[in-house]
Amino acid sequence: MIERMIMPEAQRALTQFRAVCLTGPRQSGKTTLSRLLCSDKPYVSFENPGTEYEAEQNPEGFLNQFTQGAILDEVQRSPLIFRYLQGRLDADSARGQFILTGSNNFLLQEQVAQSLAGRAGYLSLLPLSYAELVQARLAHDNVRKHILTGGYPEIWHEHLNAHTWLGSYVQTYVQRDVRLLRNITNLAAFNRFVYLCATYAGQLMNRDDLAKKTGVDTKTILAWLGLLEASYLIFQLHPWYNNLNKRIIKSPKLYFYDTGLLCFLLGIRTEAALQKYSGYGAVFENWVVAEIRKNRFNEAQVEGMYYFRDSAGNEVDLICERGDETVAMEIKAGRTIENSMLRGLTYWQKYQPASMGILIHGGIQNEFINDHLTAVPWTEVKNL
Repeated sequence: MIERMIMPEAQRALTQFRAVCLTGPRQSGKTTLSRLLCSDKPYVSFENPGTEYEAEQNPEGFLNQFTQGAILDEVQRSPLIFRYLQGRLDADSARGQFILTGSNNFLLQEQVAQSLAGRAGYLSLLPLSYAELVQARLAHDNVRKHILTGGYPEIWHEHLNAHTWLGSYVQTYVQRDVRLLRNITNLAAFNRFVYLCATYAGQLMNRDDLAKKTGVDTKTILAWLGLLEASYLIFQLHPWYNNLNKRIIKSPKLYFYDTGLLCFLLGIRTEAALQKYSGYGAVFENWVVAEIRKNRFNEAQVEGMYYFRDSAGNEVDLICERGDETVAMEIKAGRTIENSMLRGLTYWQKYQPASMGILIHGGIQNEFINDHLTAVPWTEVKNL
């Protein structure tokens, strides 16, 4: 079994809160992690229609079965439970009584905010990171294999064909579960929207253009983007606002949490096809940014990732805030370090001289450039 790097944070949360909420995309390993964390507690899945019905009919009686707490999986399906769980946790101050899991961040967060504020800790488990695969000695020395395979645990545990598995994932969870959350009736338009999102990965997002190509209005696009974000399929990076006295681009950049899923939506099946793909640089960037996001989430850091671009075309792919430190990162798929790759970081450091700059590239070289600027290969993403 692959050890999950979020485990120490999850164990700590169980000593600090009466309940811990664990969110993340479908099939990211939430159930497995919960059972490892609380192997002595009963496990209850609200995916079971009988369980969901029982909890809805008599939520108080349902909870009273679990005198020592329990793991409540996909608990957002039964929102009435939260009102009674609040009373239960108020009556007993013991830490780590319940683990609540959910694959829809919006629904679970809404219920927690309304009923369990101050009583529950909050963590997100994403698909397997490159760092976790390195630790498990499963990592490849070819970044394209990682990009194509993605990080869903079942693919790695069972040595499955990623493209086949992801096809079923899209059909089951994206086209069915996600759209049902908002009762989307225009299935063709929604499916078109999901596939179009893949073409924006690693790039600035033009919502009006996306609406035009999808055939719906911009308001609907905003709602659907929120839906994909709440389901942990995509995330958006917003611009880093600063005092550079420049006109800053305000549109967000779009990324997928899993590049295996991204490649499936783009119709890329092989390493050769990926290498020839005209947008490979953007896909590589997506992989790096998603890996850094996984690392941060595994340390319970959910904020502090941005990009920079001004109206003159100066840009830095990723700005990470770490306490009082700001680290600027440029991401290039090229295997050979060239001076042109450093242009954005050089510009950035004119105005932020104390900021560290890192060029992450597709080759194998480590190169010290100056006291505040280094170039590292893609394999170092495990440490960023």
